[in-house]
Amino acid sequence: MFRRVAFVALAGCLMATTACAPITTYSGFQAIEANPKDVKVGTDTKSTVRASLGSPSATSTFDPNVWFYIDQVKERVAFRRPVVTSRNVVAVTFDKDTELVKTVDTMTLKDGKVIAFNGRETPTRGRELTILEQLLGNVGRGTMLPNEDENAPGNRPGDRR
Repeated sequence: MFRRVAFVALAGCLMATTACAPITTYSGFQAIEANPKDVKVGTDTKSTVRASLGSPSATSTFDPNVWFYIDQVKERVAFRRPVVTSRNVVAVTFDKDTELVKTVDTMTLKDGKVIAFNGRETPTRGRELTILEQLLGNVGRGTMLPNEDENAPGNRPGDRR
């Protein structure tokens, strides 16, 4: 009897521990054979970087000579929100004329900044109608079917002959 209770308690403890294990999600650039940090300044070109690392995750909006390789790791425990545990952004800058690598900058999660978004809405002109006003708004404003003469070419709107 004692062994059964101990076995059930041990099984319950194991299930409780595995249920709280974090689920790890990897997204973005995955360095398999080459690492973006291994790019050599002054010797590598756009074609050699693309051959060793592949296409960039993103390119700069204002300068197509800046490539970004981005990866991040998120962990989620049970029903909680996912938490970003690591984020790496490698920015490779190329010279415009020679297409040689000028700089390789590595930024991590610590280099990022938190931006506070404003959740309020921008006011618009007019007002919002209630459901009752929407349903009864067109009552008494005309007929259900359009008049054939009103839509004839050459007639002005509201002109009654």
